[in-house]
Amino acid sequence: MTVLDPVLWLREFASLIDENADALTELDAAIGDADHGSNMRRGTAAVTAAFDEGVPATSAETLKQAGMVLIRSVGGASGPLYGTFFLRAAAAVGSDGIDAEGFGAALRAGLAGVVARGKAEPGDKTMIDALRPAVDAFDEKITAGSDFAGALAASVAAAASGRDATTALQARKGRASYLGERSIGHQDPGATSAALLVVAAARALS
Repeated sequence: MTVLDPVLWLREFASLIDENADALTELDAAIGDADHGSNMRRGTAAVTAAFDEGVPATSAETLKQAGMVLIRSVGGASGPLYGTFFLRAAAAVGSDGIDAEGFGAALRAGLAGVVARGKAEPGDKTMIDALRPAVDAFDEKITAGSDFAGALAASVAAAASGRDATTALQARKGRASYLGERSIGHQDPGATSAALLVVAAARALS
């Protein structure tokens, strides 16, 4: 059975955030507080630093720890949203490595947590616009008989499409919503970092 190591997933996510932090901040400078990249870099670095001190015994405890660290260390709305994602995901996985079924359940639970926390819907120009297509694509592939890697590849592509589609949207949530129509034409930074979360899972699995 192919399983995803949650520590490797989160380390890959931290690496991708670090690589893209300046770009994320540039995106946020256009429609937000110009701090998404720096905030996410600080938070994901704190998650990996916690792992360096000791890795939790189970997948669920690993995701729970990540969620709590992100809530404490990431500023703005991203900390509570990403923290909630991982806390909800933690409740959906088993003790050992995360298999395809567990990952799908974790994605769905994490998405539901972000929706409940942020009160956003698809089309609001938020991280939901990348996460929901990623979840749907993953589920569709698994239902059709795909293996874990194939489902993740589809999920990565769907998240990227959702991320790119935010450029044409008018923001209806968060700081960007204050800009009204001026938010149109800018890619959403939250959707961009959310797409990286799925890419990190694909990298970790391979």
